[in-house]
Amino acid sequence: MLPPTYEAKKYEDGIYKKWESSGAFKADPKSGKPAFSISMPPPNATGVLHLGHAVMLALQDILTRHRRMKGYEALWLPGTDHAAIATQNRVEKELAKEGATREKLGREAFLNRVREFVADSQDTIRNQIRRMGASCDWTRERYTLDDDLSLAVTEMFNRMHEDGLIYRGYRIVNWCPRCKSTLADDEVEHEEVQGNFYYILYPFKDEEGGLIVATTRPETMLGDTAVAVNPKDKRYKKFIGKTIMLPLLNREIPVIGDEYVDIDTGTGALKVTPAHDPNDFAIGQKHKLETIRVMDEEAVINEQGGPYKGLDRFTARKKVLEDLAGLGLLQKTEALFHNVGHCYRCSTMVEPLTSDQWFIDVNKKFIVKNPKNLGWKKKEATLKELSIHAVKNGNIQIIPDQFNKTYFHWMENLRDWCISRQIWWGHRIPVWYCKDCDEIIVAREAPAKCTKCGSKNLRQDEDTLDTWFSSALWTFSTLGWPKETEDLKFFHPTSVMETGYDILFFWIARMILMTTYGLNDIPFKTVYLHGLIRTREGKKMSKSDPSTCIDPLDMIEKYGADSLRMSMVIGNTPGNDMRLYEEKIQGYRNFTNKLWNASRFVLGILEEKGVQEEPKIGKLSDADEWILGKLNTVIKLSDEGLTEFRISEVGQALYDFLWNDFCDWYLELSKGEKQNPAVLYHVLKAILLLLHPFMPYVTEGIWANLPGQKSMLIGHAYPKTDGKKYGAESIQGLIDVVGKIRHLRAENKIDPAKKIPITVYGHKATDDLARNKADIERLARMSGLTLMEKGAKVANAATDVVNGIEIFIPLSGLVDLDKERERLQKEIANLERYIGGLKRKLDNKQFVANAPQNIVAQEQARLAEAEEKLKKFKSSSGS
Repeated sequence: MLPPTYEAKKYEDGIYKKWESSGAFKADPKSGKPAFSISMPPPNATGVLHLGHAVMLALQDILTRHRRMKGYEALWLPGTDHAAIATQNRVEKELAKEGATREKLGREAFLNRVREFVADSQDTIRNQIRRMGASCDWTRERYTLDDDLSLAVTEMFNRMHEDGLIYRGYRIVNWCPRCKSTLADDEVEHEEVQGNFYYILYPFKDEEGGLIVATTRPETMLGDTAVAVNPKDKRYKKFIGKTIMLPLLNREIPVIGDEYVDIDTGTGALKVTPAHDPNDFAIGQKHKLETIRVMDEEAVINEQGGPYKGLDRFTARKKVLEDLAGLGLLQKTEALFHNVGHCYRCSTMVEPLTSDQWFIDVNKKFIVKNPKNLGWKKKEATLKELSIHAVKNGNIQIIPDQFNKTYFHWMENLRDWCISRQIWWGHRIPVWYCKDCDEIIVAREAPAKCTKCGSKNLRQDEDTLDTWFSSALWTFSTLGWPKETEDLKFFHPTSVMETGYDILFFWIARMILMTTYGLNDIPFKTVYLHGLIRTREGKKMSKSDPSTCIDPLDMIEKYGADSLRMSMVIGNTPGNDMRLYEEKIQGYRNFTNKLWNASRFVLGILEEKGVQEEPKIGKLSDADEWILGKLNTVIKLSDEGLTEFRISEVGQALYDFLWNDFCDWYLELSKGEKQNPAVLYHVLKAILLLLHPFMPYVTEGIWANLPGQKSMLIGHAYPKTDGKKYGAESIQGLIDVVGKIRHLRAENKIDPAKKIPITVYGHKATDDLARNKADIERLARMSGLTLMEKGAKVANAATDVVNGIEIFIPLSGLVDLDKERERLQKEIANLERYIGGLKRKLDNKQFVANAPQNIVAQEQARLAEAEEKLKKFKSSSGS
């Protein structure tokens, strides 16, 4: 027998250990079952579980458990990410507390320190994932720096280099002075900040006057190598070809014409700084301008900045402006708000600057070895083209589909991907340089000698790869690629990638790009994007503001994992943010208790009746037929809904079925002699199976007490409808009438415990109501029910109509009759407005002609029902 209360802490750890030790999570590619697979988005190895992880784990576990119960060979592969910059920053902060730096330690000693830190942290995140109830296959756990995954990274780099897709170039990059590393375009977070437009006069060399340029970053003028104007701009066309003296440094620079310049922005004259602006860099390449970099990796002015050398960029800005003002060249200053890029990791303002880096060329054609896999009809493609095609062709479905447009926009405007990072922690770039002849050697293993001159005097590139490079291979590197493993053949492409919409570009797009190239296949068939978790007020939860954050582990400790899971799933529709707060989680603990108490009630009846095995269903009452019909409906909805990723809808339907249909109505109708142990057993068993993907712990705990069930619930099949049609009209009529009576009692503030006489005119439903008269009297707290087919209106009574059934509650001595008449008049007014709207819609010939026939018929039926109700209300009110 179940204890009186469910205490999650007493059950969860033990249940999880039984699942894991039994091998329930382990997938077998040789089983002969159809494959279903999910690659868990790997949390940072040094991280802790936050709500973003928690919602991801809940949703993925629901899908995995459902497919496993449906007979699929379900693989949910877990793992962690080395999180290059984030992890290195964490360790460097620890070193700073000790008065040390990575440079003092040296590369190998520092990397050993990071490995120790990661090893200590990985157990934490693993245990936290377990606490969420995640049924992932721990025997296949992966880490992005595992030897096999590192081999995959090296192999991919070499293949792309051999195809001419990876190159080294001196290009403009996003540079973080704090992390001292490059950032990819989508690792730059743009924030609106208050700044200024500074209008500066650039004087001509050989004549009076000059051109006025407007800039928000005057310190970069030290690296200017031209002023550009639009050749169509009548104001400036005549100045093209003239020479300007760069203020402060007195360097000669040309006036050039380029249609990129927006005539209406600023003054229409653009200072060109190729080393410190991506658009200026493109102009500089086009016009063969000199590229002069005036800042170092710490955003400090270098020797190219003349007298400003040694000043950090913001100090230099102040000094440059002072000097310009002193020379009378600062014409004016205008305040403005503009978007400025910041590092996504440390929030430092990004500095665009030129540097030798490694890039992936997204626009270069390569030979597609197996184009049929993707439905690609050409021999060649670019990375960008294949990535767009995979979604546009329907090979990959994005849920919700509104994100297709966002994905296409981003991919169509994708620039070459800078993949080198100036940090030590991560996959070191597999490139060696000959110190004697400067040969660049890209290899799968460290070369013994230079391939050009034979020298053994080689050095490996100091940089590491962007962490997203290895993460982009996650769905197939974790399954053994580049080896042709059984797992890779059976489980790839994976079935679904469930993650937050905020990493659609960071990760999803890169996985599509790398998989369509490397395997000529897709990484997953479906992308399911959940929204962000926000506070009760709709604010974004932030680690920097603890008052906005909910710690999922604290919530598990207080309310149990099942309650947390349900609170994050119900109301969480794909692509939309949802609000979460402790009271909501607490509310789902009440639901967990409801399930526990209902199960305890049923198990008590089964024990009382001596039920030892699963009983066969025999003769059925009206209530039995009603609940079995409802059960068939919710089984069908749940199975179809989870298959179609309508997870929140299914969760809500199961909540309503348990709380309303089973507990509030069926159990109330199944008391005393009306108890049917076989139906109670059958429905409870189905409820546990249906809720198991959502609430695995409590359902498994109850299942162990269900007579005749000797194996764990996790290994059982998902319920199926029994294919029967059940008559439920009489019980549905009872529910409608009792519900309406309860509503009238509450509206008229009649004591719920007070038994009162009630009159009901059943019309067509009279016989069905008569069969359940005793239950109606009991459930509606009546002292007596006068039930007739029809009759005269009852004076001084609260009245309502439901499905043609008239209900009268005499109010004399109970309530204020004037208030009841006032209520009826409001109901009549509301009904008249409703009827008017329906009539206007049905009088609209265009609506009747174009709307589906069933919709028109539905509106006509609503009108007839409303008019009948209005007629009875008017009769009751004396109108």
